[in-house]
Amino acid sequence: ALAAAAARRGARVRLISGPTALPVPAGVERLEVTSAAEMAAAALAEFEACTLAICAAAVADYRPAAPQPQKIQKTAERLQLELVRNPDILAELGRRKTRQRLVGFAAETDSAAARERARGKRAAKHADLMVLNDVLQPGIGFDAADNAVTLITAAAERDLPRASKAVIADAILDAVLALP
Repeated sequence: ALAAAAARRGARVRLISGPTALPVPAGVERLEVTSAAEMAAAALAEFEACTLAICAAAVADYRPAAPQPQKIQKTAERLQLELVRNPDILAELGRRKTRQRLVGFAAETDSAAARERARGKRAAKHADLMVLNDVLQPGIGFDAADNAVTLITAAAERDLPRASKAVIADAILDAVLALP
């Protein structure tokens, strides 16, 4: 929805996306990736030339330390997997930011601490705007047509009530345009 909204407004949009059944919006160029490492490499390669980067992907924070090329056969009652951190794409873009605007998403599951965590992420990752999603609310967010978010900047916070993702995307872009 964000890529489509930006393209409708006349932006040149390069969408870095993992596997999805969603169609590519009209006027959008899609760069396909299959791992968090590939997404990080693609985002870093595109970042210098862009004016706005929106990091809306739900990239896993961790991955297996030793991926297996085949099914792991059942041999014991318990199996331990070692996980390693994936690159923090938003944080790395924030460190490299010069003139770009940077928008991040905070998918949170603890409603009581969600705002504070999103505020901290915005500041720590040098994002101009953080979009807070409470991903446990039924009927919004992942695999849903609607969303409800909170927009967090250094100066203000604004709740956007449940609406279509197209309406939310336009509100996010309007908030970016209103940044000082």
